[in-house]
Amino acid sequence: VQLVESEGGSVQAGESLRLSCLASGSIRRIIAMGWFRQAPGKQRELVATATKYADSVKGRFTMTRDDFKNTVYLQMNSLKPEDTAVYYCNAEIVPQGGSADVSYTYWGQGTQVTVSS
Repeated sequence: VQLVESEGGSVQAGESLRLSCLASGSIRRIIAMGWFRQAPGKQRELVATATKYADSVKGRFTMTRDDFKNTVYLQMNSLKPEDTAVYYCNAEIVPQGGSADVSYTYWGQGTQVTVSS
């Protein structure tokens, strides 16, 4: 199982970016997907899941999921310099070949988002 994120990018404050993350491989079932980020010198933090957004991104970021495509998206609007970080896709997946009741947590490789003022 792999999570592959789209390229991030460098934008000016106030602009928008959309990230995507494709889950591929021997997948029996995807339980949940979400986004985290890690800024330099800081701990990795949750950005968005199906039921929760970080306070710092509420009203600006929207996560959507296409179950048919095994893909999750993060639409980021009104970006701020403090949004600069490496963004990671995260998923809890039940892989093929194992127990139907056992899931594992997978991470994408990370993608850099840089917002300049």
